[in-house]
Amino acid sequence: MNNLNLFQSFAPKDKSTKAKGQNAVIYTRVSDSSQEHNTSLESQKLRCEEYAAYKGLNVIGHFGGTYESAKTDDRKQFNEMLKFVKESRNVAYIIVYSYERFSRSGVSGAKIVQDLLMEYGVKTLASSQDLDPTTAAGQLQQNMLFMFGKMDNDMRRDKTTSGMRELLRKGYFPYNPPIGYTNLVKGRAVDHKIVVNEEGKLLRKAFQWKANENMANAEIVRRLRTLGLKTNEKTLGYVLANPFYCGIIVSQLVPGEIIEGRHEAMVSKEMFLKVNNIVFENRSHPVSHNEVDENMPLKRFMKCGKCDTPMTGYLVRKKGLYYYKCRVKGCATNKSAKSAHEHFKSLLSVFEVDPDIAELIGEGLHLIFQAAFAEQFDNARLLKAKITETEEHIKTIKKRFAIGIIDNALYAEFLGEYIDEQGKLQKELAKIAMESSNLENSVKFAIAACHRPVHTWENATIDQRMRMQNQFFPEGVIYDSQTGAVRTKRINAGIVIIPEVAKILEGKKNGEPINIDQFSNLVIPLGFEPRTHTLKVYCSTS
Repeated sequence: MNNLNLFQSFAPKDKSTKAKGQNAVIYTRVSDSSQEHNTSLESQKLRCEEYAAYKGLNVIGHFGGTYESAKTDDRKQFNEMLKFVKESRNVAYIIVYSYERFSRSGVSGAKIVQDLLMEYGVKTLASSQDLDPTTAAGQLQQNMLFMFGKMDNDMRRDKTTSGMRELLRKGYFPYNPPIGYTNLVKGRAVDHKIVVNEEGKLLRKAFQWKANENMANAEIVRRLRTLGLKTNEKTLGYVLANPFYCGIIVSQLVPGEIIEGRHEAMVSKEMFLKVNNIVFENRSHPVSHNEVDENMPLKRFMKCGKCDTPMTGYLVRKKGLYYYKCRVKGCATNKSAKSAHEHFKSLLSVFEVDPDIAELIGEGLHLIFQAAFAEQFDNARLLKAKITETEEHIKTIKKRFAIGIIDNALYAEFLGEYIDEQGKLQKELAKIAMESSNLENSVKFAIAACHRPVHTWENATIDQRMRMQNQFFPEGVIYDSQTGAVRTKRINAGIVIIPEVAKILEGKKNGEPINIDQFSNLVIPLGFEPRTHTLKVYCSTS
């Protein structure tokens, strides 16, 4: 029997999804915009189209047409081209000007080409490097071209890196400057003129606040935002710890080297070191330079009464004892950490709430703050009435325009005025609503903070201790070596009146009515700090 077609049903089915036909796509790219006028995108496209015509291929799509670095294969236009080829199933060829236009990642690029050929039947051709990728010799040449492309990249990178190291060592900064700086002269790094900009002038205040007032980063961020600079604690932490801001350059390209930069310094080196708690004067005992030390939670939080300077700390290793010491040269202020901690706990104990009347104290605080915000709440009521009135005006003006009583010019004029007025009223109302929300949160915070504060502080982590200290005493505490007293200038507004509220409510039981008149002398005018003269806010050394 010579008719073998009868056996066709026994032959394995061709499950291949490989592309068939003569359809092709073209991919062009340059590494950056400056190359567009050299091996231009248009020139690449033209050569690829001529090559397709020479091979008798039908071009059904163009990809790239922009600048994408081929150091890696994670490229938007490149990946869009690959996706189209794989999903369309009717593309048999990818045409590029040269294989380095396809990829310069070496083995990675070669693997992509091999996978396209084996899984999809798609051949990658280069108009300037004509070879047959389906043959062993052609594949070898193709792989070698990919490897040469990667080697060229690596050599360029090494040359560039070497040049950047030399620039850095001469004090030039070959990168974009960090936040707070502007480069007035673009181009070569030796021509850069990096100066402090308007944002930088505000960041300079951040250094000053940190150095002179030991201000918490969260408070610095809040102040900067009120001045118009939007930032966050993470960014601020980077700024405060970056020596670039005091004129010093450090870089991973030159590890271990400290270089005097040619850019404008935002702050002095002394201020930068002070902010980062690095003391450079000679000492007769070892000093701990760590910003955070679990054995000294009051470090930089407690200030010297003589110099008003945040106190640093050190360890006497032979005795295993920690001390706080004023960092100012010539100042002899010194304080045992153990003694300082006991005094600080005495301050905290003043605000401890009796659990039996905690709920009553919360109600009392609520009444006090409500009285302080009474005018705001009344203003909110008036604002809501005005907003309703404005809405009625808007409805009326729209109705009159619709029925032709007023023309377009008058409609636009009056409608704009009413909408502007409504926006201003809503903004004021939103501000009061926020203050009201803060009132509720302040009461909750005050009660929670005053539940066994000494025990909480003793058993907290170092970070929790420092946050708690700043919550209670926003401006820190002061140690006066002459009187032996540890005192504070300011107490959190939500906490300061708790001892007096507790004293008034002593003996009351939960559920008993509370009269606001009981707290008349504690009601605080809005905008003023609470009175603290009746509180025990200092602790003397025995």
